Amino acid sequence: MTLRQFMNEAISPWMRKDGPDSDIVLSSRIRLARNFANIPYPIAADPKDLEEIRSFFQEKYEGQTYGVYKDLAFVSIRDLSAIEKRVLVEKHLISPLLAKQSEVAAVLISENEQVSLMINEEDHIRLQLYFPGFQITEALQQAFEFDDWLEEKINYAFDEKRGYLTSCPTNVGTGMRASVMMHLPALVLTKQINRMIPAINQLGLVVRGIYGEGSEAQGNIFQISNQITLGKSEEDIVADLQSVVKQLIEQERYARQRIMEQSKDQLEDRIFRSYGVLAYARILESKEAATCLSNVRLGIDVGLLKNVSRNILNELMILTQPGFLQHYAKKTLAASERDQLRASLIRQRLQLEE
Repeated sequence: MTLRQFMNEAISPWMRKDGPDSDIVLSSRIRLARNFANIPYPIAADPKDLEEIRSFFQEKYEGQTYGVYKDLAFVSIRDLSAIEKRVLVEKHLISPLLAKQSEVAAVLISENEQVSLMINEEDHIRLQLYFPGFQITEALQQAFEFDDWLEEKINYAFDEKRGYLTSCPTNVGTGMRASVMMHLPALVLTKQINRMIPAINQLGLVVRGIYGEGSEAQGNIFQISNQITLGKSEEDIVADLQSVVKQLIEQERYARQRIMEQSKDQLEDRIFRSYGVLAYARILESKEAATCLSNVRLGIDVGLLKNVSRNILNELMILTQPGFLQHYAKKTLAASERDQLRASLIRQRLQLEE
């Protein structure tokens, strides 16, 4: 398989589209946690009950279409190899936890991979819906509509006072996590991000890495999401998140402008050194690759690097993850082998640009 073919198959179709403020906001996501009424949550349920839920989704929704979300594919986690599970995690189609729930877990994925419905994760249902760029209100509306479609056949666990009931108390209420993935290299370079994160936390939001809770913010990519799910409506939660994200976008753009005015030579040196590493290195660890890709993406966005696609960061941040590298190689690779293949794939990808 050529790199071009692999990229075309590996990158989710929605990721190839630009959205509002896509120079800073990579994606917007709404995740809804739901459970069946009168069935214990996965943490306490009998495996037989969870198998019935799994079978229910396969019978009712496999191959179905709702709106633009066509041909829902039903995937049993127990039927996947370790590498295939890792690839789905790296594409954000399933969580690391679902990958471990092998026997009774499954996922429904739309053809454009914009919707994924995790089955028997921490809750019976975890609906995820993605949009490119800063489109969190659009994502919320689409998630509501998809959720209503599901509820036509499912009796949700719901309490008039508490809202949607979930396995973890921190999700009770709306059962919603709204999150925005942002590329904030200038705020990192100027060290402003260090004072901003505590302030954001005080507003009931949380800042995490690219793979959510417990993950590192590699490549200057941060995920901003709500912590509070009880006592506020979904619209209010999203409005709070929007307000903070807009301020971060403004601050990031201002920081980029100031760096260009005050330290353009140093920034240009950093960007072209990073491009040189990506273009010629024979061994690249994931952290170094993420840093260099972030610098190159910044160079593209501020106009210092020409004739290189902005989508290069989105593509290569995924394609150079361990699961994808092993999927491309069609075998399990040692860390040193992954580092060599990562460097090779990046060199080839840059050559495609040229």
